[in-house]
Amino acid sequence: MSRVKGGAAAHAKHRKVVKAAKGYYGARKSNFRTATQAVDKAMQYATRDRAAKKRNFRALWIQRINAGVRAHDESLNYSKFINGLSLAGIEVDRKVLADLAVHEPEAFAAIVDQAKQALA
Repeated sequence: MSRVKGGAAAHAKHRKVVKAAKGYYGARKSNFRTATQAVDKAMQYATRDRAAKKRNFRALWIQRINAGVRAHDESLNYSKFINGLSLAGIEVDRKVLADLAVHEPEAFAAIVDQAKQALA
C-alpha cells in the first residue's frame, strides 16, 4: 500500500493561519509558527473582549442616564431614578434610556417626572 503524504492538507492549514495573521507586523504575518501563536492570542483577546464590550457599554449607559437625571433634577440620582422606574412600572432598558437622555431630552424629562412621582 502506498503511503499518503499530508502536504496538501498541511499547506491548507498553514495558509489558513497565515491568512488570519494578515496585517500583523514582521514574522508574525509570514512565519507559520509565530503566526500561529499570534492568531491564537488574538482569538483569546477577541473572546475575552466580547464580554468586556458588554460591560463597557452598560457602564457608559449608566453614566449617561445619571448625567441626564442630575441635569433634570439635582436631588435625584441614578439609583433613585431606577427605583422610581420600577415602582412606576416603566420597563425601559438602560440602552434606550441613555439614548433618550442624549437625543430626546423632553421625552427623558417626562420619564424622570413619572419616576419622581412614583417615589413620592
